[in-house]
Amino acid sequence: MTSRSGRRAIAVGLALAAAAAGCLYVLHRRAQSPEALLARAVKAWREGPAPAAACAIAYPRAGAVFPPEIPPPTFVWHDAAPGAEAWLVAVELQGGGEVLYALAHERRWKPAAAAWEVIAQRSRECDAAVSVIGLDLAGAGRTISAGRTVFRTSADPVDAPIFYREVNLPFIEAVIDPRRIRWRFGSVAGPEQPPVVLENLPVCGNCHSFSRDGKTLGMDVDYANSKGSYVITRTAEQMALPTSEIITWDDYKREDGELTFGLLSQVSPDGRYVLSTVKDRSVFVPRPDLRFSQLFFPVKGIIGVYDREARAFFALPGADDPAFVQSNPTWSPDGKWVVFARSRVHRLAVDRGNVLLKPDECKEFLEEGARFLFDLFRVPFNDGKGGTAEPLAGASGDGLSNYFPKYSPDGRWIVFCKAKSFMLLQPDSALFIIPAEGGPARRLECNTPLMNSWHSFSPNGRWLVFSSKANSAYTQLFLAHIDAEGRSAPPVVLDHFTAPDRAANIPEFVALPPGGIRRIHEEFVNDRSFVRAGNECFRNGRTGDAIRNYEEALKLNAANADAHQRLGFLLSQAKGRRAEGAAHTAKALELEPRHPYARNDMAMVLFQQGRYAEAAPHFEAALAHMPETEAVPYDAATIRRHFARTLLNLGQYGRSAELLSEAARRAPGDAGTLYYLAVARAHLGEIEEPERLYREALALDPRVDLAPAFHDRMGINYAASGRFSEAIAAAQRALMLARAGRLADLARRIEERIARYERGIPDEPARS
Repeated sequence: MTSRSGRRAIAVGLALAAAAAGCLYVLHRRAQSPEALLARAVKAWREGPAPAAACAIAYPRAGAVFPPEIPPPTFVWHDAAPGAEAWLVAVELQGGGEVLYALAHERRWKPAAAAWEVIAQRSRECDAAVSVIGLDLAGAGRTISAGRTVFRTSADPVDAPIFYREVNLPFIEAVIDPRRIRWRFGSVAGPEQPPVVLENLPVCGNCHSFSRDGKTLGMDVDYANSKGSYVITRTAEQMALPTSEIITWDDYKREDGELTFGLLSQVSPDGRYVLSTVKDRSVFVPRPDLRFSQLFFPVKGIIGVYDREARAFFALPGADDPAFVQSNPTWSPDGKWVVFARSRVHRLAVDRGNVLLKPDECKEFLEEGARFLFDLFRVPFNDGKGGTAEPLAGASGDGLSNYFPKYSPDGRWIVFCKAKSFMLLQPDSALFIIPAEGGPARRLECNTPLMNSWHSFSPNGRWLVFSSKANSAYTQLFLAHIDAEGRSAPPVVLDHFTAPDRAANIPEFVALPPGGIRRIHEEFVNDRSFVRAGNECFRNGRTGDAIRNYEEALKLNAANADAHQRLGFLLSQAKGRRAEGAAHTAKALELEPRHPYARNDMAMVLFQQGRYAEAAPHFEAALAHMPETEAVPYDAATIRRHFARTLLNLGQYGRSAELLSEAARRAPGDAGTLYYLAVARAHLGEIEEPERLYREALALDPRVDLAPAFHDRMGINYAASGRFSEAIAAAQRALMLARAGRLADLARRIEERIARYERGIPDEPARS
């Protein structure tokens, strides 16, 4: 804090020039004018006793460095002194002794553009001091608290605009409705938020990267039926994401039959190659915490390469060991080295072969506290021939997770993240720096208290942009100055970059002028894109949104069988729209007779109408063409169960039992499957096995015992074996259920059977 004598020696200078100083006045009932109030506050500070209470300046942090072109920032402080009603802000500038004064009525102050221009010029490469003095207006303007910080303005400009993504939270909402995700591109110099250049995609777009000259953009996109789709295209003011420039990482060793998402891809500095994690499997789980609403990290994968000139895929030797997960690749500026995160492949306790794991498949991480640690390795690219991967000292073997490396443009440094575990969206993620060849890691001064990640160097190497949640659940972008020795200043927030209801992430400096990208046109969006969007909505219970997406798909392509099938299924469940749903199902079958889901939907409609003989061949066809993976809306085990029930009603008990046994094997623990298998076995004249299956089903779910069929048939079997007391007990249970279900004809027949059992007369023989 400035001494009392020093305060008295400071000239008022520009203090009372409201336009120049950008003052924000507080009118008090005793003040004759804003000027009089300000003058009284300055006099109290200069001549009165030094305030005893502390006023903590929260932003900017002491030592912060602003870029020369940034618009006026907002100074923020905390003051717990009782009675503080207003605050005098004094900005002391070197080289002339002037002090700029302002009066604020809130615990924040933003200088006007003219005042900030003066401050920025006079603090160029030298410190400016900001004092904030709490005033007790009721006590004749006494000064009761004070705080001080220093900052400076760099001579280094931010020489490139930033391309970044804005995502609605929680993240599951963005997955369900990706149209709310948008991309912005613009300079830090503008006072307004950078313009939106891409929005309203009905499918998820994800990680992006640019070549070193900014002329090539690569971006993950969901296209057609491949989550591994990736577009690589030239940048322009008006540019497109054309289908002709979309590849799919699934094409790498497609004959293996493994799906690939292609995660965290990176375009090479010269734009010729792209690196990605392929043959991958990842934990990708929504979380309830708004700040950290997803857990994501890969547990399997190798580094794949796509050569744009050769139009060929290959693995990068040295980063292709199937015993390890190798991910998060980045290029050295000259393209000669690749640095990546590596860990041992994790063997899951529950493994269904899904590419994106569900919560029950990764309980060890979600519930049991297991950690997953990555180390940074580097390998020579060697024109795609690779080499031997070596761990980077300072970013490996330290009992922490090291990930997301980025080279400085001069190739001297690597900035990366450390956290206790996992990758990317971690609360304790902090930025560290090491020499490019490895060495002692230094924690950067720019770190905020909560999550620091998604960083990118400016082309001149003097600025680092990164994401943090220090101020809000909605991630903001921060900017930090980096000197030639890899030392960072405390960060400044790009508060004008962030919307209040979006998280800003994946920021990247691009070597283009601010208007180098004005609009990106999504040419790859087609009817299949809307089907994929509808599927995501359906999986997450958003039926209305799913219907709208399928209808949009049919507007683009009326011959899309998948859209007709999904729409038919949903509308058949909606009151008043069942006929419309049936028409869509029929259209799907007309367009694609072998469509398994449409066959199943038609079979279910007929089954519910009691038209079992007509339903059976549709179930048969659905099973014949159903992929053995989880699907929308039914999987193969569910179809087997419904087909088996149809066959039960047709008296084909042997075939029904075979299907139900297979369904039970593929989906163990399903009470309904076990119950109907017990019914089928009973109709085959068995006694012990149906009883065992029935008890097992009842233990899993007592609600399965609501129909008389099982007990009626078991009564017949007991009587056929001469066990009449057991036959009577089973028949009485069947009678009670028949009466409860108001099945009068069946109840009458069971009463007749009971009368025969009581006389020791068996019923009809069991069927084979």
